[in-house]
Amino acid sequence: MIEAELKARVREPAVVRERLGRMAVGRDEVYRDAYFDTPGADLEAGDRELRLRTVDGPDGTRALLTYKEARVDEVSGSKPEYETGVGDPAAVRVMLNGLGYTETLAFEKHCRNYEFTAYGRPMLATLVRVPEIDGTYVEVETQVSGERELRGALGDVRAVLDALGVGEGDLTAELYTDAVRQRRTRES
Repeated sequence: MIEAELKARVREPAVVRERLGRMAVGRDEVYRDAYFDTPGADLEAGDRELRLRTVDGPDGTRALLTYKEARVDEVSGSKPEYETGVGDPAAVRVMLNGLGYTETLAFEKHCRNYEFTAYGRPMLATLVRVPEIDGTYVEVETQVSGERELRGALGDVRAVLDALGVGEGDLTAELYTDAVRQRRTRES
């Protein structure tokens, strides 16, 4: 599956939150993301990601292991993504370390998630704040089975962003991982 996603900086978080609230009921969750790579940073060099995420929300805590391949669309940063639930995150950490992967970065994301259907597609819109980064972001995504469907899906995602009042100039392909690393580098 390919995650057809667009991300944007939000100029007016209260307005976007209110508009999303008309589309679906929001769910507050905190993501604790840990990224893993080889000692030689082979995954990062290949534009790939390996992430262990723990999600704390109103329904309890769950964990997910995610592998993202290299981007298939440079403008949006959309990537093929493979994700599965994890019953014991501590055991997965041990397995990853045993396979030669080490944790290279960890940070929190404070999210409000909205799930709805738009243009015949299941959509997930997330308002995101990363405590180490200034500002609020919105991510809107849907899943497609192949690259041929990506352009249409991104058009539908863009239409949702338009409905939220998010302009083309607010879009960004910057990764949270890069922004957190830059912030930490400036502070050290």
